[in-house]
Amino acid sequence: MKNILLLIFILTLCSCIDKGKRTVFGDSDYQKELNATFKDASKSPLTKKGLKKFKGLDFFPILAKYKVVAKIIKTADAPTFSFPTTTDRVVMYKKYGVVYFSIDKKDFELAIYQEENPKLTYMNNLFLPFLDKTNGKTSYEGGRFIDVLTTDETENGTIIIDFNEAYNPYCVYSNRYSCPITPRENYLDIEIKAGVMAYKK
Repeated sequence: MKNILLLIFILTLCSCIDKGKRTVFGDSDYQKELNATFKDASKSPLTKKGLKKFKGLDFFPILAKYKVVAKIIKTADAPTFSFPTTTDRVVMYKKYGVVYFSIDKKDFELAIYQEENPKLTYMNNLFLPFLDKTNGKTSYEGGRFIDVLTTDETENGTIIIDFNEAYNPYCVYSNRYSCPITPRENYLDIEIKAGVMAYKK
């Protein structure tokens, strides 16, 4: 009888520990999915050391004002150009257009880009890098990125941009990655306290 009780106790303890390992933190589906990716050794951009001590990314609080409806003006016949990166790697992009939006009653604009000859799974992806006044303080000094889809454009030429889903380039987490460098023209003269915060190594 004692052996049976001991076995039940061990199985229960193992079950609790296993569940604890699978816990993924986050205040939104986006945050939970991002943390799950970082915890998965087969997908994570973290180094082995970083992965070992990883407990979850630091995020700014989610605020509705950082999810904006932007007017998008497309750039006709935009030339393809070599986008600068953190290494010698060459990536080719073209300027897809400019997005116009407001935060705290202030007007802003950002250039948005599209990769040349993207893989089929990324055909609808647009690349929105930006800099702001939090860089080098509470967010990564080199700026952050937001993914936008062409399929999210409305008939009246607007698109949702959610700064709460801003993330760091992978080269923040490991030097094995090469990342596009955010253009200075995409600087926002405001603190964007949204999305992923600076990574503490």
